[in-house]
Amino acid sequence: MNRRQFLTLTGTFTGGALLLPDFLHAFGRQTKLVTGEQSVVFIQLNGGNDGLNTFAPVDNPLYYELRPKIALDRSDVISRFNGMAFHPSLRNFAEMQQNGHLSVIQNVGYPEPVRSHFRSQEIWETSSASNQYLSDGWLGRYLDLQCKEHNPTAGINIDINDTLALKGQEPNHMTLRNLEKMKKKAKRINDEDVQLSGNPQLDFVRKLAETVNEGSDVIRKALEKAPAKNIIYPKSALGNNLEWIATLIKGNLNSKVYYTSQGGFDTHQNQLTIHKIKLAELNDAVFGFYNDLKTANLLQNVTVVIFSEFGRRVKDNGSGTDHGTAAPMFVVGGSNNGKIIGRNPNLSELNNGDLMHETDFRSVYASLLQKKLNFDPKKIGISNPVLQGLF
Repeated sequence: MNRRQFLTLTGTFTGGALLLPDFLHAFGRQTKLVTGEQSVVFIQLNGGNDGLNTFAPVDNPLYYELRPKIALDRSDVISRFNGMAFHPSLRNFAEMQQNGHLSVIQNVGYPEPVRSHFRSQEIWETSSASNQYLSDGWLGRYLDLQCKEHNPTAGINIDINDTLALKGQEPNHMTLRNLEKMKKKAKRINDEDVQLSGNPQLDFVRKLAETVNEGSDVIRKALEKAPAKNIIYPKSALGNNLEWIATLIKGNLNSKVYYTSQGGFDTHQNQLTIHKIKLAELNDAVFGFYNDLKTANLLQNVTVVIFSEFGRRVKDNGSGTDHGTAAPMFVVGGSNNGKIIGRNPNLSELNNGDLMHETDFRSVYASLLQKKLNFDPKKIGISNPVLQGLF
């Protein structure tokens, strides 16, 4: 059974209510979130976000020469600084950056880049080399070592599917799809008579279901403890997911890592329209989350990391862009330094038409692990140097 089949099967079996990785032995030991207690929230932009039109080199003539059909107009972009500017849909990203709460890391990628969505996502989620195949995610390996006993609330993924990034040898994460319906569906699944079949993969999935009721009770308690919300989130899938994550954080679930995603960034055609819509959804959802954490005085405790599996090619294809390589990452909160890190994209020195990466994404991971989670990245096989200047 391959990864795609497993994730499809588990997502189908749980009916979108709650996916737990194994029997739970250590629930109920929740501690309150205190000053200095850190968590990291990951937002994965699936499809390959066009970084050059997200944070654009608007003062570089080559940008307009190579992108005659899709380059952003200088009069529309937001917060021009040192030759770069935000897409007009990212007005609140610019505001967060001006407030000193958002860092932009330019030209992030990895050696020998892969343009396959599935494979490049796998590389980012496992922190592997291009020619290396790992079965466990980088965050799953971290949680394996961080948790003395397996703790299924150490990592929370709120999404349609599970993520390889949180998969480890021990069941230290759960995937939630619909928290409002979770308790009812969890009870129904728990009441079913679960019979083992002798098929290890199928039995594993059935064992997942046996833990749903217990897991939903822990989540329910965190939701009940959260204070009444006073921030209005946008009515989008990402806005809904981030609102749930904020509620769990404010309810002292105290998970170390949270994960979600936004799709729709594979903009081969009609990019100007599609990208504008997707970035507006991202902007509004992240800004709602940002304001929620600020109001709760938790912004310093929570670091938001926004990334995509690759960027797009520098030259447009007439109405959009094809799969490329390096792109910017964005970091919000967590007392980051609010800097633009790295040089502006070099459009005159390309590798087969693509941007050459300047910062390896694993250096960003190393910085998050060391500076925010107080963990040695080398313990999970990340030997890249810590990115300087982020925190």
